[in-house]
Amino acid sequence: QFVESGGGLVQPGGSLSLSCTASQPISDEYAMGWHRQAPGKQRELVASMSRLGRIDYVDDVKGRFTISRDFAKNTFWLQMDSLTAEDAAVYYCNQPGGIFFWGQGTQVNVTS
Repeated sequence: QFVESGGGLVQPGGSLSLSCTASQPISDEYAMGWHRQAPGKQRELVASMSRLGRIDYVDDVKGRFTISRDFAKNTFWLQMDSLTAEDAAVYYCNQPGGIFFWGQGTQVNVTS
């Protein structure tokens, strides 16, 4: 089970830092990622980090989002900068394939 936090309301161009803590240790064999789901849209993977440190982002967030993880603390982060209205969604952490139980997510709203 994951607990995501750090969401909120920001103006366009603002920043948020999301964090995710797993209730049980996640083996470093697993890649981890951040997903988001906007109203009326399917959940999408926006950033992932493999156990070897390979990082991938969808084109929409490249250069604006930064994913990181701390294996020892079982914690993952997503730094989001230069936010736009299109980034508004509920953000979740999970393995890129979504093989673990989903947490509640954290809501990100971007509006002026």
